[in-house]
Amino acid sequence: MLISGPSGAGKSTLLARLFEEFKDELYFSISSTTRKPREGEIHGVHYHFIAKDEFERGIERGHFLEWARVHENYYGTSLRQTEEALLGGRIVVFDIDVQGFNIARGKMGEDIVSVFITTKHRQELKNRLLKRNAETKGELEKRLENARDEMGELFKYDYLIINDDLERSYETLRAILIAQKCRVKRQNLKQIQAIWNKGE
Repeated sequence: MLISGPSGAGKSTLLARLFEEFKDELYFSISSTTRKPREGEIHGVHYHFIAKDEFERGIERGHFLEWARVHENYYGTSLRQTEEALLGGRIVVFDIDVQGFNIARGKMGEDIVSVFITTKHRQELKNRLLKRNAETKGELEKRLENARDEMGELFKYDYLIINDDLERSYETLRAILIAQKCRVKRQNLKQIQAIWNKGE
């Protein structure tokens, strides 16, 4: 399940609740990045913080499911970790931007269920970013500009959540996950058929 949306739209808050409820069934794909850690961020928990030359070698060797350059830094998803989690029967959750989504969808097609999370208005997004007090004025404007570009990609996603009510937004995301768990392609159909036939 792939989650995208502007920075400040509430993706992290919603995903934290989802993982609290479904922690044994989900695997959160931890992205790698070349940007510096923010205060409180831990290597291997929030991101894998790596050097630019190491990231570029990974691109050349095909080690990433997807990657993108955002705000002058690289971000990417490890292909190996994703494959291991899927083989273990877990639903992999990605929190990546629209550039990464386009690459991942090109590689995985209909195996990806995508959700775009945003605010109702641009001003609401700006207010939330201002409350975080984590960006300079230039960084804030850059994030708002990127958000406008991301909103132009809405039509490519399977689901849209306008996060203006946290409870309602969470219930919607939860319902999408439950529907994903029931998809035929996630089931061991031969085993289900064998059990069904034994019951005759």
